[in-house]
Amino acid sequence: MLTIGTLAKRTGTKVQTIRYYEQIGLLPEPGRTEGGQRRYGDSDLDRLAFIRHARQLGFTLEAIRELLDLSDNPDRSCADVDRIAHRQLKEVEVRITRLDALRKELKRMLGECSRDTVADCRVLEVLRDHAACLTDHGQGV
Repeated sequence: MLTIGTLAKRTGTKVQTIRYYEQIGLLPEPGRTEGGQRRYGDSDLDRLAFIRHARQLGFTLEAIRELLDLSDNPDRSCADVDRIAHRQLKEVEVRITRLDALRKELKRMLGECSRDTVADCRVLEVLRDHAACLTDHGQGV
């Protein structure tokens, strides 16, 4: 059995985050010692590692909840898992498109900068007036 500190170290997760995941039901309520200390088993370690990896891939907590539910019911169709993963892929692709637009706009701003005085600074001029941008990069970034 693992303490919360050991679980945190083994998964690279903050103790507060583990408690939060318990609070919102992503992790089950752990067993406790007579002194009230949380104790975790291998299944908790595996589940937390799953959650961490899913978060690293950008899945929302709600999507992770859905994936965990599917994982807990192995006889269900994998099509639901695929649907969730496709949804995440689409969100990542949208983010990449927005980030690409941001990169292009920042390069353009810097390329047009005369590097003279702040009064003539193209970067500050563009930041003051979104209409001076050539791309629509403001949504959700």
